[in-house]
Amino acid sequence: MSRSPSLPDRPRLDLDPDMSDEERLRALEEHYGEILDVHRELTEQLDAADARRRQLKEEVDRIERENETLKSSSLYVATVEELDDEANEVVVKQHGNNQEVLTEVSPRMTARIEAGDRVAVDDSFSVQTKLEGETDARAQAMEVEESPDVTYGDIGGLEDQIREVRETVEQPLIDPGQFEEAGIDPPSGVLLHGPPGTGKTMLAKAVANQTDATFIKMAGSELVRKFIGEGSRLVRDLFELAAEEEPSIIFIDEIDAIAAKRTESKTSGDAEVQRTMMQLLSEMDGFEDRGNIRIIAATNRFDMLDRAILRPGRFDRLIEVPEPGPEGREEILKIHTRDMNVDDSVDYGVLADKTEGMNGADIAALATEAGMFAIRDDRTTVRMEDFDDAIEKHENDGTTEAVSTVYPDYAY
Repeated sequence: MSRSPSLPDRPRLDLDPDMSDEERLRALEEHYGEILDVHRELTEQLDAADARRRQLKEEVDRIERENETLKSSSLYVATVEELDDEANEVVVKQHGNNQEVLTEVSPRMTARIEAGDRVAVDDSFSVQTKLEGETDARAQAMEVEESPDVTYGDIGGLEDQIREVRETVEQPLIDPGQFEEAGIDPPSGVLLHGPPGTGKTMLAKAVANQTDATFIKMAGSELVRKFIGEGSRLVRDLFELAAEEEPSIIFIDEIDAIAAKRTESKTSGDAEVQRTMMQLLSEMDGFEDRGNIRIIAATNRFDMLDRAILRPGRFDRLIEVPEPGPEGREEILKIHTRDMNVDDSVDYGVLADKTEGMNGADIAALATEAGMFAIRDDRTTVRMEDFDDAIEKHENDGTTEAVSTVYPDYAY
């Protein structure tokens, strides 16, 4: 416990009657100065005491609030099942034990809640407040905050595919009136399929870069959950998030993880994957209008997909993204070497012929490998022989996967 500060001594003045006027004036001035010093010290002590009083008052208020919180009972989360406006009564179901209770609510609260809302109830099941809608945090984490730096100019040899994707995804978002005047519904989704490394994911990144719509990305494997109903709930929350943020685009990569052909397997894992797929089918073309939401999906295993997800209405366009031809490989080479210091001797046409069988990811890795050969020789200019050495190294590696995984930044 802090002690109160001691008070300064009170200054006293004793004037000798025999003092001259000058001595008397000097004594009075000195006494006045002592009085000012005491006043200054008392003022400082008073200010310190006021600050301490305010600090103690804030601490007392905090302790009182904590005490009230400790004395108050916890609230429970429940869902409004039914609502009777005239009788001011609601049926609420408490989360966890699914207990349904009929309880009265105030007219003010009745006007604020509807059937299906999440509310907080006390021990007597009296509705205390309305809660915000529940959205899985994993679904919110899939929203892309910053646009990727990939543009359509970074994709080579896929002019037809780019045009179809833009017609299917971008145009309905940018100019929906054009479809209304034509009297047709805009395409709802597009499925990109083809071998690995051909540019499917880069197409989706370019769409995210070019549109102002909310872009939500996920991998099909992320929707496969351990417990019953978790995957379905995550799919539902993803589409609810897309509806809240529309116009929006949902991109599902490796969709074959949850949309493979259904089998007669009775294992719990396969059953849960199929439940998740059925929830996805329902969200894609259920009874409710999906609104201004577009879907892009990608897969390397088109042959594994269930026929139910391929029908029109779910994916109106199935776009094959093939391995690049000679012209496409030449264009991809130019794209991935445009920031490199390339010697004039490099013939892209010859390189395109030599890279037959390579996909876009392989060619991107090839350009990087050629640059590494130049650096190994202590050069900053990449020559034709560097590309030849890189091609030879690629052929000696034996598999395209070995090259692609070395350069994850160029994954297509």
